Amino acid sequence: MRSLKRAAFAVVTTVALVASTVMPAHAASFPPADHRLSQERIVGSETTSESAVRVATYNASLFRDTEGSLIGDLTSPNNAQAQAVAEVIQRTAPDVLLVNEFDFDADGTAAGLFHDNYLAVSQNGQPAQDYPYTYVAPSNTGVQTGADLNQDGTIGGAEDAFGYGEFEGQYGMVLYSKYPILTDEVRTFQNFRWADMPENNLPSDYYGELISGVLRLSSKSHWDVPVDVDGRTVHLLASHPTPPAFDGPEQRNARRNHDEIRFFADYVTGGAAAEYIYDDDGGKGGLDEGEDFVVLGDLNADPQRGASYDKAVMNLLSHQDIVDPKPSSRGPVANVRPTLEAFLLGEAPQSEDYRSRSLRTADFGGSTGTMRVDYVLPSATLEVKDSGVFWPAPGQPGADLVGMNPVRSSDHRLVWVDIETR
Repeated sequence: MRSLKRAAFAVVTTVALVASTVMPAHAASFPPADHRLSQERIVGSETTSESAVRVATYNASLFRDTEGSLIGDLTSPNNAQAQAVAEVIQRTAPDVLLVNEFDFDADGTAAGLFHDNYLAVSQNGQPAQDYPYTYVAPSNTGVQTGADLNQDGTIGGAEDAFGYGEFEGQYGMVLYSKYPILTDEVRTFQNFRWADMPENNLPSDYYGELISGVLRLSSKSHWDVPVDVDGRTVHLLASHPTPPAFDGPEQRNARRNHDEIRFFADYVTGGAAAEYIYDDDGGKGGLDEGEDFVVLGDLNADPQRGASYDKAVMNLLSHQDIVDPKPSSRGPVANVRPTLEAFLLGEAPQSEDYRSRSLRTADFGGSTGTMRVDYVLPSATLEVKDSGVFWPAPGQPGADLVGMNPVRSSDHRLVWVDIETR
C-alpha cells in the first residue's frame, strides 16, 4: 500500500510539473491592436474578432521619490524599468490602458515621453504600440491639508496630504487610448468631500469635526473618461484607492479604501443612489441606466485576503450591473502542487484554492504574498470575449519581465479584458 501511495504521489508531481510549463494565453505575443492594420487578434490558440476592444489596467510603479525625476528618467529611451513595463504592454497590446502609479505633471510631459520613447518603440522585438489619445489630470497625492492627519505632532509631509505623497502628483494616473477620448465629457471627482457620502465610514472621532468636514474622498482621484469606440461611448471609470493599511485601530485607510470603491458602485447604480455625487465642475449624479462602462484600476482590495474593510471590493464584484470576467494566469500558481487527495478525486488543478490563486494580480512578497487587487470590470451591457493577467510562469516567454529579485517592471501585473462593442 505504501509503495502504491508513493507511485501515486510521483504521478501527481509529474502532472503538476507538466501543468506549470504549458504555454498560457496571456504569455503570447500579440500583433498590433489597431483595427485598421489587422483583421483579427491572436489570443493564445484562439482568435477574437477585431471588433473586440482590449481594455487593460496596469500599476506600473513608474513613480519616483522626487518631483521631476520621472521626466528625467524617461527623457532617454534607456531606462531599464520603463523598457520592461513597455514590453509588457506591447506583449498584451491593449487598445485602452490605464496606468496607475505614474507621477503627474501639469503639462503631461512624462506621459508623452513614455509614449514616444518606450511604447511607440519596439522593446525586445515586440510590436510598438501607438496611442494617439492621452488623458492626465491632477491627483490629491502630496496636496497638503494643513492639518496633522496622522497625529504625529507635526504638520506637513506625505501623510498629512489629502492623499499620501511626497510631492503633488506622486503616484498619479495616465490613460492611453487608440480610440478618441471625449475630452469635453470627462468628469473628475478629485475634490469630492468624504463627509458628503451618505452612510460613509469616515472615522470622525479620530479626525475631529473640523478636519472631517474638509477631507477629500479620493486618495488620488476618480475619473469618468468617455471613449468613442466606433460611435459607441464607453465610460472608463478609473481610480486607485488608498491601501487598507498603514493606519491604526481607527482603520482610517481601510475605511477610506472601502468608500473609494463604493463611490463607483453608487456611480454606476445611478438614480437615487448617486444623487449625492458631484464632480469638480459641479455636475450632479452618476451614470444613466444602460450606459456602457468599465471600472478599472488598482483597487488595493482582495475579496478574500488582506485587511480590506467590510469586504470592500464586493461593492463592485457583486453589483448587478457589473460583470467580473475573472482574468487569470499561470504565474501565481506555477509552484502550487495539488494534494494527493485532490488529484485522486479529480479536483486538481481545478480546486477552489488553485482557481483563487490564479486570479491574483500582484506579488508583495514576504508574509503578504500574492493578492488580487487590480481589476477590469465591464458593465453587463458589454459582451466579454476574453480576459487574462500578464503573469507568465517561470520559463515561459516574458517571465523575466515580472522578476521580483530585483523588481524588473512592477510588483503588479497587467490585467486585460476583451469586450465586444458591435
